[in-house]
Amino acid sequence: MEIKTVRIEPQEDLNLILGQSHFIKTVEDIYEAIVNTVPQAKFGVAFAEASGDCLVRHAGNDEELEELAAETMLEIGAGHSFIVFLREAFPINVLQRIKNVPEVVNIYCATANPVEVIIAETEQGRGILGVIDGSRPEGIEDEEDIAERKRFLRLIGYKF
Repeated sequence: MEIKTVRIEPQEDLNLILGQSHFIKTVEDIYEAIVNTVPQAKFGVAFAEASGDCLVRHAGNDEELEELAAETMLEIGAGHSFIVFLREAFPINVLQRIKNVPEVVNIYCATANPVEVIIAETEQGRGILGVIDGSRPEGIEDEEDIAERKRFLRLIGYKF
């Protein structure tokens, strides 16, 4: 077995969701989950098929993001995994709906941070062991940091 990493560095205005699912209709169902939850969201989704033709299946309502998702999923190359690149919405807006898609098994991360996907590769194929999402903490927030966190959440409309 060989351990590899695939680095994903989302553009400044992008978020990503990386997960595992189990069926070819993943792309269509995740597409519907996003547009039915946040219609104005721009996104691309790709799914690595683990049997049959073993193709990267993809869809989206933004050509650039759909292509990015397909290319990134091909690089990850782990069967039955999926990735969503999301603009004009946050993962928190769609994550529960995606988790409720019947074929979704697991979510590895939902983030705007750089991600390292840790891959195990054997003769049979590849699997995702886990992810490194962003950077290591540098300390514990103080009162000023707490006030800034609360201000930011109100600024973006998540608290009133």
